[in-house]
Order: sequence, then structure tokens, then C-alpha cells
Amino acid sequence: MRLTKKKHSCIRLEKDGATLVVDPGGFSEEDAAAGADAVLITHEHPDHYDEGRVRATLEAGAEVWTLRSVADGLSAAFPGRVHTVGHGDTFTAAGFDVQVHGELHAVIHPDLPRITNVGFLVDGSLFHPGDALTVPGQTVDTLMVPVQAPWNKISEVIDYVREIKPRLTVDIHDALLTDIARPLYDRHLGTLGGADHERLDPGRSTDV
Repeated sequence: MRLTKKKHSCIRLEKDGATLVVDPGGFSEEDAAAGADAVLITHEHPDHYDEGRVRATLEAGAEVWTLRSVADGLSAAFPGRVHTVGHGDTFTAAGFDVQVHGELHAVIHPDLPRITNVGFLVDGSLFHPGDALTVPGQTVDTLMVPVQAPWNKISEVIDYVREIKPRLTVDIHDALLTDIARPLYDRHLGTLGGADHERLDPGRSTDV
């Protein structure tokens, strides 16, 4: 399948003429989900889920798979096209086979309540964890790795990559990472992670 990196944590996957979009949030391009056949949303934070953009995609005929905290706000207006999923579920979206892994967002601070978060394993090969360092418990070829966030540090990210042992890591959750810091993150992940590392600028694509 063809992977296209959009800004921050949003990606587009294309296969056999169908398009699947993950996490079209407010930090990604306004048209990040345009033309999608299916949309997956890991959690409710606005950098991963922009309600207006997702509603526009639904109005254009797409279907959405997400956790209850997001689905409850959409399903009444789009009956039959918004699907609630949770850890352990499997489904097919626009021809892509998807497994759901994880339950909770990573801890930002003990004083902040944790919200729900799910990760999506697509076609048994590409894993998008959302805002958590979820280990899916099976082989992952391509790991979308959240490189910089208020809830992580680089040593945790490196250990996460080492635990999953993917062939390739590709950056997500990078909108807050400055240009001056990117080479440092690239070097640490590429040298210490134990996997090939690729940083795609927004709009760039690769086959995975």
C-alpha cells in the first residue's frame, strides 16, 4: 500500500483505488481527509480529530471507525456510517483489514484524567498507535512512531521501537518538533532504535 504523510499524526493509505485516512486533526491540512473512503480516529484530542473535517468527509460518503468518545458525537447524524470499536476488534474498512489495539491515552501528568485511545494495525503490517506506546503483541513491519509529545521522551520512544522490532519506523506526532531538533531525533531513532528510520515531510509518500 501507499503511505502518504500528512502533517502531525495524520496519514493517508491507498490500495486498489481506495483511500484510508488516520487521525485528520486540527494540526493537519484542511484537506487531509478529502476524498477518503474510510477514516480511523484514535482518540478525541483535537490534534487527532477535527470534527468539522470528519463531518465533511462523512457527508461526502465516507465511513468512520473510532472509539465511543468520538463516535457518540457523530453517529446520530450519520446512521450506519460511524462505527464504534475497541481493543480486540477487527473489521474491514474500504478493503483494508484493521485490528484494534490499546485502551488508554498515555499519561500526560498524574493530575490529568486519562482518556481512551486505540491504535490501528492495518493489513497486519502498519501500526498507528495514536497517543500511546501500545505494543500490539504481533509482528509489525511499519511502525508510525510518535516522536515528540507532552506525554513522552526520546528514551521511551527508542525503547518502544526496540520492543516492537519493526522493519521501518516513520515519524508521526511531530508538529511541535522544531527544525533544529529534527536531525537529533532522526539520529537517535536511526542509531538506537534498531530499525530503519524514515522521516517523511508532509505530502511525501512511500510504499510499505
